[in-house]
This record gives sequence, structure tokens and C-alpha cells, in this order.
Amino acid sequence: MIQRIAILGTGLLGTSVGLALRASGFSGSISGWNRSKAGAEQALAMRAIDSIALDAIEAARQADITLLAVPIYATLDLMEQLSTILTPSQLLTDVGSTKGQITAAAARLYNKPDRAAFLPGHPMAGKERGGAELGDANLFRNAVWLFTDDPSAQRSATGAALVQAWRELIVQMGSRTIDIDPARHDEMVAWVSHLPQFTATALSALLEEEVGDAPELKDVGGRALREMTRLGASPFSMWRDIAATNTAAIEKALLALEQRLTYLRENLREPALRQEFEQANKFRSGS
Repeated sequence: MIQRIAILGTGLLGTSVGLALRASGFSGSISGWNRSKAGAEQALAMRAIDSIALDAIEAARQADITLLAVPIYATLDLMEQLSTILTPSQLLTDVGSTKGQITAAAARLYNKPDRAAFLPGHPMAGKERGGAELGDANLFRNAVWLFTDDPSAQRSATGAALVQAWRELIVQMGSRTIDIDPARHDEMVAWVSHLPQFTATALSALLEEEVGDAPELKDVGGRALREMTRLGASPFSMWRDIAATNTAAIEKALLALEQRLTYLRENLREPALRQEFEQANKFRSGS
């Protein structure tokens, strides 16, 4: 049924999707568009895509399924542009890390009898750095792919069939799918994804100020330092839109962490410190 897939954004996730599709046996055509030509050329060289699209809108127009693998605000912009161009027999989907605004835009612009289908998605997989060169066919294996679909969506028969077909392709890539309310999604990822990132960013920035001119101290840190600051290598371009579109939930999580750190600081010589370690060990033993 699916013969043509367009991937708009051949960075880490877009390129990895192309590679995973091929590894799972998808035999249709895959075109790729990227704002940076070098990124598209890299994806082509890695055989994640079959051809480079020079125009994002035209690539989507010719595809059965179009995957938006670009930052969140770029996703919202493309959703607007494509809403009156795509037909009810086409599907648009995404990999955005926050889902509130994207799901609301989908309800406004798509999933109507005379519009294309839209399936909001978010694979819980990635790396601290981006770029097509880091694309990995196994990136989504044993990962969870979240969907914040509207159960009341009114799609055409073809659109509904494409949604089901895309879900099946994701399972073939090795992922497990979960459906979740968009507000709950954004609240949850603020705790399990965004808070770790901003914590690592703050710690890495602090260490750069404190020991950045003393390289030997970085060596002293060893594995603990490397593990705690790995996410500090993430570029601002990957996280700017996330911070702007999930601000309230991230603020709540950061405030809770600030309060917890204050509690630790005030109890460094008290029995409560043992309780914190026991609580932390309990969480780790169950993860």
C-alpha cells in the first residue's frame, strides 16, 4: 500500500528512520529533504534515502506518507503549508519531542474528511548529538514510540489505512508503540527527558566555569563525570524549541530538583541523607 515515503529533515532521527525502514524490509521509495544540502547528501550516501528532494513541499505532495523530522517550530510551519496541499489519501506524521502544540495544530488543520491524515508521534530514542552521519538503523530497536493521536479524528478510509500501516512499520523497526494524551506526554517527558538534559547542561556549564581551564581535573572526574555530563554535548538548536513549547512542565520539574538539591545541601550531616540514597537506589533498581 505504501509506495512512497518522504522524510523532511535528514538529521539523526530522519536518517535513522530511513535506515530502519530499509533494515525492516520496506521496499518502496524514500526521498529526503534537508535544509542543509550536506545533510541530505550524507543520508543519500548512507542509503537512508533513495533520492534528494530539492523542495520540501513538492516531496510531500508526491508521497503517500511524509515524516516531519525537523525542529518543533519548523514542524508547525510545514504543517500549515501542507494542510491545503496534501489530499485525504495522504498521511503526515512527525517525531517532535513535545506534542501539545503539534496535536492541537493537527486537530485544526488535518484529520477531516477533506484533509490529509496527521498522526502525532515521538520516538523515545536519540543521541546527545545530531546529524545524518550519526544515523543508526537500530536506533529505534527496543525503544518506545509514543503517539498522541485524537481518537475522534475523522479520516478518510485511505488516511486511516495509512495510519495503521505506519504504526505497523514502526513495530517492524523494533519499537513498541504507546498511545498517550498530549498533555500527559508533555508532562511526562519533562521529567524523564527534559529534566535530565537541562540538569546535564547546567552541570556541564558550571564545570566549564569552575574547572574548564584545568584539564587534569576533568581526568580526575573519570567515568562519573563523563556519564553525568554526556548530555551536556547536546546543541542548543536541538533544545530551543523544546524549552519554548514545554516551558511550564520543564519549570515545574526544574523547581522540584532545585528544592531537592537544597534539601540535600541542608542534610549533608543528617540521617536524611541516607534516606535520599535509599530512595535513589529504589528508583534505579526498578529501571
